[in-house]
Amino acid sequence: MTSGNTLTIGADQTIGKLDRNLYAHFSEHLGRCVYEGLWVGEDSPIPNTKGIRNDVLEALKRISVPALRWPGGCFADEYHWKDGIGPREDRKRMINTHWGGVVENNHFGTHEFMMLCELLDCEPIICGNVGSGTVQEMSEWVEYMTFDGVSPMAELRAKNGREKPWKLTYFGVGNENWGCGGNMRPQYYADEYKRYQTYVRNYGDNRIHRIACGPSDGDYEWTDVLMREAHRHLDSISLHYYTVPGVWSDKGAATGFGEEDWFVTLKKTLRMDELITKHSTIMDRYDPDKRVGLVIDEWGTWYNVEPGTNPGFLYQQNTIRDALVAGLNFHIFHDHNDRVRMANIAQMVNVLQAVILTEGDRMLLTPTYHVFDMYKVHQDAERLELRLVSEERYSFGGESIAKLSASASKDAEGRIHISLCNVDPSNAAELSIDLRGLAGGGIRVSGTELTANAMDAHNTFEQPDRVKPAPFSEFAVEGTSLRVKLSPMSVTVLRIEG
Repeated sequence: MTSGNTLTIGADQTIGKLDRNLYAHFSEHLGRCVYEGLWVGEDSPIPNTKGIRNDVLEALKRISVPALRWPGGCFADEYHWKDGIGPREDRKRMINTHWGGVVENNHFGTHEFMMLCELLDCEPIICGNVGSGTVQEMSEWVEYMTFDGVSPMAELRAKNGREKPWKLTYFGVGNENWGCGGNMRPQYYADEYKRYQTYVRNYGDNRIHRIACGPSDGDYEWTDVLMREAHRHLDSISLHYYTVPGVWSDKGAATGFGEEDWFVTLKKTLRMDELITKHSTIMDRYDPDKRVGLVIDEWGTWYNVEPGTNPGFLYQQNTIRDALVAGLNFHIFHDHNDRVRMANIAQMVNVLQAVILTEGDRMLLTPTYHVFDMYKVHQDAERLELRLVSEERYSFGGESIAKLSASASKDAEGRIHISLCNVDPSNAAELSIDLRGLAGGGIRVSGTELTANAMDAHNTFEQPDRVKPAPFSEFAVEGTSLRVKLSPMSVTVLRIEG
């Protein structure tokens, strides 16, 4: 097996930790993400634990969800948290003006969300209401969740069944305040951020990591103004970027697409690297020590909704193309681990690039789910230095992108994991891997591969396992080197031991 594609990995050259929160998630009160997807209520015939559906819960546990962002999204800046506490039959009903104009009954509120996070053993990320809420409202929410003592909000929490405060590390001060969160100028938001965050207090030994609303896509002025005016008052800023193959009025189809849409989708995914690089350069001017994190708390594909579904519910299918989008994004996040501390896929269930889809009492795992499962080995592992040299490009319509993408890490037990993407939908790729700096002479290798036989291959409720991982053995080992043959349109993870 000969190839002009080479990957050199410094097995003894670590370059920082890959924060487990790079694999975090996002759940908004949007379509069927929360209701039907996560929450069915205690009285549902669907098996559940205190209202959380068991099949979804167990699937999410398997991928080691590290952190979960809630309640939005655009919904966050019209959400008033006191409407979602107390006896459910007494909670206010409201109109979800952003997402479909449906009635929100507030049955899933603070207690239910924090219970979900406890069941998943993950960190809650609360997104507070700046757009239509008050400073007092935000301040009281933090007090309600975290104060351990005598106070009006602590007493209200106890009255509602929770004596002990919760641990809360992450709090977002507003969402997309340049758009659905208030259509603010960056100068105005920077002032509002400083005012609101003043009252997001640390109670007892609870310490809150404050996330400011950062830019959309390439809005570099927003980042510059926010960092200049407020960097001393924040711990991270967010960045939102969606991979949209078409235009916003016609985003493209989730299935039934041709190779042009395949190519454009992957090309636009790679723009994430440029955005992170340029926003990080601006942040470096004000924060050269990289104290402030960059949080990509909304990312993923966004297509036209599935035919016949509510356009405000953003329900879309998920194919092997989405699996590659996930793999490429994770590699980009890894490459910027000095600045990117967290990333949240949009969204967890039934919305946009979901890892899980449900229909009544049925559930399926999407190709994107399987990438999260395969890549969980990178969580909190040490990133390894690598150099990928490829003579091959993937070309279409007179343009080309890198055919291969790679990342490598070493876990606490000393095992090395190499994740690889081949974005070419038609041609395999041969790759020579050289592991340098290993003690000892031999290695043991095992692998897992996710691939498909069609560009829009996806799982359905009738065929839930059409796209799923399989053992990978297309490699040959020689000392501390490997020769690997990667299938077309594939995501592969190799485990190196010994």
